[in-house]
Amino acid sequence: MELRQLNTFRTVASTLNFSRAAEVLNYVPSNVTMQIKALEDELGVRLFDRLGKQLVLTTAGKRFLTHIQGVLNQLDEARSVVHDNEHHLSGTLTISANEVICAYRLPAVFQLYRSRNPGVRLIFRSVPNQELKQTLFEGTADVVFMLDEPIRSSGLAVEPLQEETFRLFAAPDHPLAKRSVLQLEDFHGEVFLTNEKGCPYRTMFDRSFEKEGIDSITYLEFQSAEAIKQCAISGIGIAFLPEITTEAEVERGELVPLPWQIPDLHVYTQMSWHKDKWLSPIILSFIEAAREVIASVEEDKNRIRDPRD
Repeated sequence: MELRQLNTFRTVASTLNFSRAAEVLNYVPSNVTMQIKALEDELGVRLFDRLGKQLVLTTAGKRFLTHIQGVLNQLDEARSVVHDNEHHLSGTLTISANEVICAYRLPAVFQLYRSRNPGVRLIFRSVPNQELKQTLFEGTADVVFMLDEPIRSSGLAVEPLQEETFRLFAAPDHPLAKRSVLQLEDFHGEVFLTNEKGCPYRTMFDRSFEKEGIDSITYLEFQSAEAIKQCAISGIGIAFLPEITTEAEVERGELVPLPWQIPDLHVYTQMSWHKDKWLSPIILSFIEAAREVIASVEEDKNRIRDPRD
């Protein structure tokens, strides 16, 4: 068993794509395939399954990744100590987040990080919110971003970066959009456009309306914020979304926020990594970039709200 095979396996596990892994490692794809096959032959198990066009880790692959992750982290740490040069960082960094954070929070972080560390190979994987913690425990991501209530975990380090405001949005010609005040009974018979069950903020949405006495709500469920927005613009129903996803549509007059505050809904963009993971210079540099960018967004919002500035 060779270290390069382990490194190749870790990269394939992060990208779940042989061609992408080859690009990251500067190998030809056939070389990656040969190394994985040699590793599987030596272990006597399959590490990956191909489900159609999708590559997934087998149960054995997940277990193997968990055990070798510590070895490779120690090797990365040793290399860092030997070179001791944080001004020219190199290596591979894997980031995961859900669709909303990827589209509306991370592009500026990626841009800043790449400008500072052009030698680092940055891999991003979009993962459903409810599966993000598992990627840290399995070692398939270095840092993840979650949209959730404040998270407490004995195995993860979690840093809340910014509270996100959720609102109800409707098309301008929707009957409720013309009202300056809404009562609970006004929502009876309406269709709500939301994320699928299992999404943390969908769970909080259901909980808040149940507390208010509405337990028979008609839903249309989606996996994408973009799909929810477009259906709301078309007048199909009322969208439940974070404000950050609708700023452009509200400015263009395609959507209108409804005058209704959802009680007890406290959702944050949170950054997390495994507590036992060695935070290499490339990871620490990324964490700092995320803090810097997202904090500056919050400061800009506060300046806009303060008429004295």
